[in-house]
Amino acid sequence: MATASLFSLPSLRVLSRTSAHGPRFQILAARKPVESSTATSGSRRGGSKGAGLLSVLDRAMADEEEYRRARAQVQRKGVEVEGYAIEGISVGGHETCITVPSLNVAFDIGRGPQFAVSQDYLFITHAHLDHIGGLPMYIATRGLYNLKPPTVFVPPCIRDDVEDLLQVHRRTSQIELKVELVALDLGETYEIRNDLVARPFQTYHTIPSQGYVIYSIRRKLKKQYAHLKGSQIMKLKQSGTEITDTILYPEVAFTGDTKSDFILDPRNADALRAKVLITEATFLDDHVDVEHAREHGHMHLSEIMEHFQWFRNETIVLTHFSNRYSLEDIRQAVSRLQPKLNSKVVALTEGFKSDYR
Repeated sequence: MATASLFSLPSLRVLSRTSAHGPRFQILAARKPVESSTATSGSRRGGSKGAGLLSVLDRAMADEEEYRRARAQVQRKGVEVEGYAIEGISVGGHETCITVPSLNVAFDIGRGPQFAVSQDYLFITHAHLDHIGGLPMYIATRGLYNLKPPTVFVPPCIRDDVEDLLQVHRRTSQIELKVELVALDLGETYEIRNDLVARPFQTYHTIPSQGYVIYSIRRKLKKQYAHLKGSQIMKLKQSGTEITDTILYPEVAFTGDTKSDFILDPRNADALRAKVLITEATFLDDHVDVEHAREHGHMHLSEIMEHFQWFRNETIVLTHFSNRYSLEDIRQAVSRLQPKLNSKVVALTEGFKSDYR
């Protein structure tokens, strides 16, 4: 909806109107003619008024630039970081579902958004409805499209309850809801494909929760064979000798909802050195303090700033902002991060409104 704001100076009035093409500024009326610059005193007064006009125009240009940035944020669908397209929506208390299509994975399922249906592997962090509520619909929609049954990973402590939930929908909807439901525990590894595995890690929410790290698998020639020629290595390989070590490289980590305690847990080192860490920052400013965030099992942006030295990630994607914030609030909060942290932080803002909209 168009908005209008009125600015006034002694010599003019300026109307700022937002349209589909951005703010447009029009000088409506000059209250006094600008005095001739040939008079000494008039030059000073005219210069002052000219400076006032320039000041208004500078503000107008700044407002238009801010508007265009806001529109770009509104129109942006996901982010691209470290060679990965990351898509989704994460609004605190409302809905969280993040996908990494090149890995064929989704993290949490929110309300069962359409963009997640094509992902074969779904990782559930915990059982709050804004993270798991869309599970039956996700499974049913894949069946509707004749896609293979998905593989859904859940914390072991909720596996039976999730199965019971699906059984209720099978009985009431009289549909099959075909799915491979996997209780993946801390310390366990699941092979997604021959060059990709997943492992859970500990997170700290108000109910049982866990995050996940997706690793790429690479094979490196063992050190004892590094001095050999190619023909010698080939002979060893043909003889059945294992000539390589298998190395796991953390690519993408997802925390879901968590307190900052996960940062200080030494078992979570891989999450903090993954190329991309997708984590939450529910609260951003002084209107909500750290204790309130912790009481509700969430993180405050100030805690990320406090612990920034532990993040070895190339990129940190912040998600799960409270719905009280606008796009501009989020962008301004991120801009206040330390330079070393700010340079690697990207905010996922799908679902948030702009002050200019």
